[in-house]
Amino acid sequence: MKERIKDIFETCKQEKRAALIVFQSCGFPDLSASEAMIESAIISGADIIELGVPFSDPMADGVVIQKASQIALQKGVCFQDILDMAERIRKKHPKTGLILFSYFNILLNYGLKKLTAKLADIGIDGILAVDIPYEEKEELDIFCKEQHLHLIPLVSPATPLERAATIVSRASGFIYCVAVCGVTGARSSLPPELKEWVEKLKSITELPLAVGFGVSSGEMAHQISDFADAVVVGSAALKPFFDSVPFEVCLRKSSDLICELRKEVNQKKTV
Repeated sequence: MKERIKDIFETCKQEKRAALIVFQSCGFPDLSASEAMIESAIISGADIIELGVPFSDPMADGVVIQKASQIALQKGVCFQDILDMAERIRKKHPKTGLILFSYFNILLNYGLKKLTAKLADIGIDGILAVDIPYEEKEELDIFCKEQHLHLIPLVSPATPLERAATIVSRASGFIYCVAVCGVTGARSSLPPELKEWVEKLKSITELPLAVGFGVSSGEMAHQISDFADAVVVGSAALKPFFDSVPFEVCLRKSSDLICELRKEVNQKKTV
């Protein structure tokens, strides 16, 4: 299903809603638990899952995802474990979008040509290499294009519109719009200028725009769905798993949040 991402966004457009993208930190709190968390997120309404690969120096991530990465690495979770898990998830959920979210060193260490062939074979839809600048993306992008994988770019409010236009000009899949100048992590409110910024991005690309970094509530998801094509949640969905309660209770709390987000993006959009 090489057009899976396109199909997801077209379905959402027909349903007059934004897509819901959920980040999951693979291997946290352990491999089997994270697989159960991903399964729960899909059942609760996630259209696309970002498969977060744990990394020792996750510079784009806030405290919650940093801690989740550290725990996964301490448990000995390796990249091949995550690829094997992704393959199991794909077989169970053929219509769910799966994006590998990783730092570039991990991909480079595996081998870019080997990796993209493997991801295509598994049925992964694309890669979000969070720390690779536009000027250095070609060595990965060439293999992504060979395997019909989307290399998802990020743009932030600090990205000048001219540079953003250059970044999105060769993109596919969707554009990840970072809502704030900072790291990941749940926040209590959205920047007042966010809508205007996303509207400017719409003028330079026809690709779907996904807004993430800071989403923590159904109200925020509803606000974003009025002007963006997708809402991304990460830290807020992981945070319950740091509570000192049984895993099943944590899973229910996280699932309740994802269900709330899905309900809010399902509301009829005003634009």
